[in-house]
Amino acid sequence: MKKELKYMIAGILLTGAVLSLFSFRSTSVGAEYKYRQFSTVESIIPGGIGRSRIVSTDETGTTIEKDLLNFYSLAGINFGNVSNNDRLIVDKINEYTKDGWELFQVTTGVQSPSEKSSGGIYLTRYLFRKGVN
Repeated sequence: MKKELKYMIAGILLTGAVLSLFSFRSTSVGAEYKYRQFSTVESIIPGGIGRSRIVSTDETGTTIEKDLLNFYSLAGINFGNVSNNDRLIVDKINEYTKDGWELFQVTTGVQSPSEKSSGGIYLTRYLFRKGVN
């Protein structure tokens, strides 16, 4: 009986030692990425007088702006403009993914019209990442 107890204690100690070795081993470093982002600002100012843009920065740090159409015209919301903007935004996403960028995160924000102002904007940020070799 004492012999069996000694083997059981030895087994428990050996298991504990092996587990403690694994708990202190170095973990592999996660993949490294570089990031790139573009933003869309879409105006909801009545009458179509707002400024809507795709804003991005190229590899050299130069800001690039591409015009988008405003959501509202004099007659109200213009679904043709919404469709046009969708196409331009998807084209920009396709341009980035073609260059090896992965769409990683999309963040949206809205500045709504208030009692004192009838204007507002939709802001969307598209964050891309690419693995660093």
